[in-house]
Amino acid sequence: MISFIRGVTADMTEAAVILEAGGIGYEIFMTGSDLSQMHVGEELKIHTYFHVREDVMQLYGFLAKDNLQMFKLLLGVNGVGPKAAMGILSGITADELRFAVLSDDVKTISKAPGIGKKTAQKLILELKDKLSLEDAFELKLAHEQGKTAAAGEASDSRQEAVEALVALGYSSTDALRAVRQVGDVEPDDVEGILKAALKNF
Repeated sequence: MISFIRGVTADMTEAAVILEAGGIGYEIFMTGSDLSQMHVGEELKIHTYFHVREDVMQLYGFLAKDNLQMFKLLLGVNGVGPKAAMGILSGITADELRFAVLSDDVKTISKAPGIGKKTAQKLILELKDKLSLEDAFELKLAHEQGKTAAAGEASDSRQEAVEALVALGYSSTDALRAVRQVGDVEPDDVEGILKAALKNF
C-alpha cells in the first residue's frame, strides 16, 4: 500500500525513525544498522512495508530496497512475523541471509534474536526454492561495487579519518559508519572529524 516515503528525519528512537513528509510524521520501525546511518534533519527515501493486523497498524522500513524484498520473503515463512524478520535482518545482511539459506547454514540464521534452530531450519526449507545462487552472487557483487563507489565519494579527509580509526583497531564498517555520522565539522579538518567520530562509538 505504501511503497516508500521520502521525507526529513524529525526524530529517532531506539527502534524507529519519525519521518516527516507532507506535514505528517510517520513512525517507521527499522533495523539498528539502518538507524545508525541516519541523523536528524536529513532527507531520506525509506522503502516501506505497511503491516496491518486487527489490533495494530505499523510501518516497517529499509534504506535498501533489497532488504525490504528479503523482509517480505521472511514474512512468507510460517511463524515468522515482522519483529522476527526485523531481528534476522538486524543480525545479518540480506546478502548473508541469501547465502545462509542456499548453503543450509542454520548456525548463521539462528544467531538472530528470537530465532531458534527449528525456526532457522524451517526458514531454509521454505525459502530455498525462492532464491537462486546466481542471483545471490549478482546482488552481492552489485552491493560491493556500490559500497566502493560510496567510499570513493567520501572526501579525502573523511577517508583519512576512516583509515586512522581502522589503524586504531576498529573494523572498516564501524569506522565508515562513525565517520558518516559526523555532521558539523569542516570538510578538510581530519582531526575534528576523527574526534567527532570517536564520540560515535
